[in-house]
Amino acid sequence: MTDTVWIRSATNPADGRAACLLQWGPVHALLEPDTVLNTARDLMAAAAHAESDIALIRFFRSGLKLDMTTIGHMVRAIRAERPAPTGKTALRIEAVAGAKTGLPYVHVARGSMKGELSPDEARAMAGHWTQAAVAAQTDVRLRYVLGEYPQLTPHDIGSIFSQLQEVQR
Repeated sequence: MTDTVWIRSATNPADGRAACLLQWGPVHALLEPDTVLNTARDLMAAAAHAESDIALIRFFRSGLKLDMTTIGHMVRAIRAERPAPTGKTALRIEAVAGAKTGLPYVHVARGSMKGELSPDEARAMAGHWTQAAVAAQTDVRLRYVLGEYPQLTPHDIGSIFSQLQEVQR
């Protein structure tokens, strides 16, 4: 990918609820943890679909000796039978089988930004997105608990979270 996609835990400044901050080139978005988790799920699924599509293409080509036009129609028909993911996601995600390269890819996009990942890179990205969503939910709970201690000022609590974010990187 040309630019790195960054995701990190945050809180929504408007209401203090759990959120995740997405930064990718000029794209910046504050996302709900459920959206981030849906995106992670879809990244994992796309990685598996891309790999299975390549396996099907190889089998159709070498095992059944089919031509690429027929194989293309069959792979598209198989993809159409896959259940559509549900829930809002932060990225457009597509499993791709490189017919010329014979390699699986996962394409991701948001706004003007686009990228191509290997299945392993997509899985690693899904792990980071899952961690960010869980951390955001935990951070909100921890802020609430720390707020119950009168000896800690809002500045103290903010400093604690600044240090946690530095460790998280």
